[in-house]
Amino acid sequence: MKRVRTLLGLAGAALCAGLVGASPHAPPVSVGEISDGKPAGDPVSLVNPFIGTRNEGNTFPGAAFPFGKVQLSPDTGANTGYDWDDDRIRGFSSVHLSGVGCKLGGDLPVMPTTGDVTTTDNAEYASAFRHEKESASPGSYEVALDDYGGTKAELTAARHTGHQRYTFPETGKANVLLNSGQALHKVTGSSVRVLDERTVATKVTGSGFCQGTEPYTVWQVTRFDRPFDSYGTWDGERVTEGSRSSEGGGRRGAYARFDTRDGDRDVEAVTALSYVDAEGAARNLDAEGGRTFDETREKARSAWRERLGRVKVTGGSPERRRVFYSSLYRSLLHPNIGEDADRRYRGWDQRIHRAKGHTYYQNWSLWDTFRTQAQLLTLVAPRESRDMALSVLDVEEQGGWLPRWGYGTTETNIMTGDPVTPFLANAYQQGLLGKGEGERAYRALKRNADGVPPRESPYLGRMANKEYIRDGYIPHQPDRPKLKPGSPDWRHSASASLEYAAADASLAGMARDLGHDEDARRYAERSRNYRETFDPGTGFPRARDSRGEFTGPSDPARSKGFQEGTSWQYQWSVPHDIPGLMSLMGGEKAAEDRLDSFFAHDDLVRDPEGTARGTWVNGPYDYYGTDKYNPHNEHDLIAPYTYLSTGSPWKTTDVVDAALRLFDDSPAGVTGNDDLGTMSSWMVLSSIGVFPVSPGTDTWGLNTPAFDRVELALDREWYPRGGFTVTADGTEDGSRYVRSASLGGSDTSRTWITTDDIRRGRDLHFDLARTPSDWGTGDGDAPPSLRRPPPQDR
Repeated sequence: MKRVRTLLGLAGAALCAGLVGASPHAPPVSVGEISDGKPAGDPVSLVNPFIGTRNEGNTFPGAAFPFGKVQLSPDTGANTGYDWDDDRIRGFSSVHLSGVGCKLGGDLPVMPTTGDVTTTDNAEYASAFRHEKESASPGSYEVALDDYGGTKAELTAARHTGHQRYTFPETGKANVLLNSGQALHKVTGSSVRVLDERTVATKVTGSGFCQGTEPYTVWQVTRFDRPFDSYGTWDGERVTEGSRSSEGGGRRGAYARFDTRDGDRDVEAVTALSYVDAEGAARNLDAEGGRTFDETREKARSAWRERLGRVKVTGGSPERRRVFYSSLYRSLLHPNIGEDADRRYRGWDQRIHRAKGHTYYQNWSLWDTFRTQAQLLTLVAPRESRDMALSVLDVEEQGGWLPRWGYGTTETNIMTGDPVTPFLANAYQQGLLGKGEGERAYRALKRNADGVPPRESPYLGRMANKEYIRDGYIPHQPDRPKLKPGSPDWRHSASASLEYAAADASLAGMARDLGHDEDARRYAERSRNYRETFDPGTGFPRARDSRGEFTGPSDPARSKGFQEGTSWQYQWSVPHDIPGLMSLMGGEKAAEDRLDSFFAHDDLVRDPEGTARGTWVNGPYDYYGTDKYNPHNEHDLIAPYTYLSTGSPWKTTDVVDAALRLFDDSPAGVTGNDDLGTMSSWMVLSSIGVFPVSPGTDTWGLNTPAFDRVELALDREWYPRGGFTVTADGTEDGSRYVRSASLGGSDTSRTWITTDDIRRGRDLHFDLARTPSDWGTGDGDAPPSLRRPPPQDR
């Protein structure tokens, strides 16, 4: 999760009427409450794209295609585009990332206006709008602009293009402004050219994000459905009618003017973009620009209907189903197609390549997505998930190193640790990579795990590997000079050490399965380096200085060296060796007592929602000074499932049930920044009842599903049985605790399954009770760890 500012929004507004459907804010339904027993219906009609547009969720409500190149959405001046509490729209730009915490994208804001063009600053020509005249659904957005005679703007998208339709009042000066010189990030150069009486080409070069990035360039071409009546360009505030071009730094742009007094008030336009060159944008336009707006919108809706329809839920309240499908929708927005229609793409070496054998994707929020979204995509989009893994390997092959957090054609180096290792190990363990692809991934991961990128490389990689391999931990050196932009691991040494160790564990498993036994032993031993961060005096992980001394406050709620969290929150970041972790805490009972304190479990049982909203961390940027669970940030996403290893799986049910209440269908209905679908994927997986408790492995922890029935339609290429179903009996009387379970028709007491169980179509069934039982409490019932191999099937 990336942050640049703190702003606590107000919660609880009623949503607008329209395509999303009016929906007042109401408390979410508990997992155990009585449902209306109805199936989900058309999933597209259940999605509310406005969820997460308030309180720094940083989602966008505009139009996008599943994993599409273009995200055409309104910008209100907010950090990442749109904020529910803003009341003016500056334009509709083509590039957005859902849920990031830094300024990014917003390239080429296009704005319909009326009258003379008297200003070129989008903050000044912005228009007021009202939510009651705004609506959105998957692949579609529309709004009325109050300051321009109620001009209606409609947006939709295809794989490589964004389509617009503007309905103006009757006027001789209906304008469409194409602002190449302003974006959400810093624009360092731009150009605009009027190519002919219907077409405008633009080019934008910019940089930004949390701590700056190498510049990237995006080319766009916009074609209108009818000739301009007049046109012009601008340079700064100087507007020149009839000018065909403007280029350089500062504010640049063009306007196209139409006369709508003859009764034809609609103006349609298609914008294609490319990270390769102007020819790539033109080819994308040729490939997709021939459809009408309505045809494009229907194709987008059909694509979303097919995607969302791969998961069918029955039961739960209407709001719970809306929240579920809205979360699934956000989980399918990213990463994004990086190649053009002709298969060319710009690699991280800034050279032009052609994709072969897989679609090339870009935009990698790996520190966030490797915990939840990557695993969800292996189930609902395995073909794309495979291609995404191969795309990351392309980055390594062409750019020289594996990425941390990549945007477009550049590395941002944001966040710490080694998230790419569990990401790629997950793709291998889920069966998405063949033998040759697995070996290719392993070679890249081994190089990453054992080395450090050279100084001239823009990548950070495992920048503190020399000290970590030598000493077993990263020294805390917050004032060490930064040689490259990004998040230095020495500043967040304690959390980065834990993350390196967990990555080593996932690499050890991959090495073992590929037959690299000596490497497997070496990485397995290194994965136990997490022990080097634990202070025996406090029983908590702490930062250590270059002499090996523990440093910073001994109070684990005020510890130093943890990125966006405290020792209390990061102590659970050892999913690969929970037995070893518990031994450091004084044993299973001591670990469970600590979990109970962390989640305020006694209070949670009495008042789930009050505890979740009032006792747990309850702000997107409230990182430090707390000893409680933070459901708003990634490092705590797996923590509720730690109870599966302490012999109290029913407490996982208690915590997950309360955490799911934080997701609702209001604009503030997402926990923290959504981070390219990470938090939404947590909601989806926890609602299904299977959760990836150890990233980089094929182990899924079990918990009570939020619905009576969940049916997954799976791609037969990777899942030969073509489906997997999770059912639960007992929800009608308020039951929520697992009394017994069966897998493939056979009773099981395990609190976990494997991907192979899903692949074989071994449907999962839960029998529920109103009070906790002894299910899942036996020896061997807990998810396997590095130290403890999985037992035989029960």
